[in-house]
Amino acid sequence: MAINIKRPNGTEDVLPKDIHKWHTVEKIARETAESFGFSEIRVPTFENTDLFLRSVGETTDVVQKEMYTVMAKETKFTLRPEGTAGTIRAMLQNGLLNEALPQRVFYILSCFRHERPQAGRLREFHQFGLEMAGSQSPAADAEVISLAKKILDRLEVKNIELYINSIGCPSCRAKYHEALRSFFEARKDELCETCQERLAKNPMRILDCKSPICQEIGKNAPLIIDYLCEECSGHFEKLKKYLTNLGIDYKVNPKIVRGLDYYTKTVFEFVTTEIGAQGTVCGGGRYDGLIEQLGGQHVPALGFGMGIERLLLVMDKQNCAYLSPKKCDIYFATMGDAALEKAMEFAGQLREYGFYAEYDLMGRGLKAQMKYANKIGAAFTMVLGDNELEEKKARLKDMESGEEKEILLNDQFISSFDAAYFDKMMGSLEDQELLGGQNNTEVNK
Repeated sequence: MAINIKRPNGTEDVLPKDIHKWHTVEKIARETAESFGFSEIRVPTFENTDLFLRSVGETTDVVQKEMYTVMAKETKFTLRPEGTAGTIRAMLQNGLLNEALPQRVFYILSCFRHERPQAGRLREFHQFGLEMAGSQSPAADAEVISLAKKILDRLEVKNIELYINSIGCPSCRAKYHEALRSFFEARKDELCETCQERLAKNPMRILDCKSPICQEIGKNAPLIIDYLCEECSGHFEKLKKYLTNLGIDYKVNPKIVRGLDYYTKTVFEFVTTEIGAQGTVCGGGRYDGLIEQLGGQHVPALGFGMGIERLLLVMDKQNCAYLSPKKCDIYFATMGDAALEKAMEFAGQLREYGFYAEYDLMGRGLKAQMKYANKIGAAFTMVLGDNELEEKKARLKDMESGEEKEILLNDQFISSFDAAYFDKMMGSLEDQELLGGQNNTEVNK
């Protein structure tokens, strides 16, 4: 029987040729979050299953259909389907909520959901996300939305719209649930089996069902925004005012409910139509009752998750700029053991200063080594053989211009190469300025 060693369905390999794209998103997201006062947190890949049952909600698609759960010595563990629950658990368990508020944390992590794989929807996917705990002000909502938009703006992503809604608090949602039950009861037999169960437990989850029939029935359902209490309505109006003051365009979409039960009041999504049905690249909102639900004191909180794979799909489609992949600064082409030893010595010294240096490890001839240097995009090459070692000097070749410069093979080698490298980078900058373009040492179209 043939052994299946292919990657599991719904997962992807990120190859070295593409990793610079991921580094671009991660770098911009991390820098932007830090500029807003957020610090990085790292949490386990799996948690006790009860954490997700309590936080995400037993009537959600995530819990009912999509979680990866294993039994280990009578204990149930689940691979995280989203980042908020584990992060809030960590903040609570490690006493972060006893420190100065608001607490601000961000994370970059993988999540796991057993969904039907398609473009923009994977079974293992990656998120940049953040959580802010301690503030109940709508100004905090505007701050978090502003941060998400800042990341998208810095990545130069276009044609993405912000949709906002309020799904109220437990008080006004109780009245809304009754209105939904009354609406859906008339067509109960047409609902899918899962939504028939949701009708009694949590009718709002019907609005998030992926069944086309349930979606069609729900098109004319009552809207939560018509049932908001005075406090929730005031919160939403202030949020809209703050977003306007910040110059952030938005549209109110009263049908947004988000797919997880812990949300309250503000919910939002950044959506594009450029990658098909899976167009939500960022979603989040407020979850004022979650910390208390997990055993803590009442501490209001909010956050968002940004899907990295979906974001990269949009960026590739729009030909957005990425950080350039790291390329070889100098390749030493060697002839003979003595030259190889000298190349190893110089390469080691250059690496101490942050340069990327290579030399032959395959026993290639000189012509093959130069071909390899071209293939890896080396900025400079230097041929080392018996003659160069005897004369204690060699020719440093700029592979782009073809210009050569004599370099002494002594204790001044590093400073001599550094000067040549600096001259090349400055020349590149001047060329870019003349062309009115960007610095290709930093970004690559």
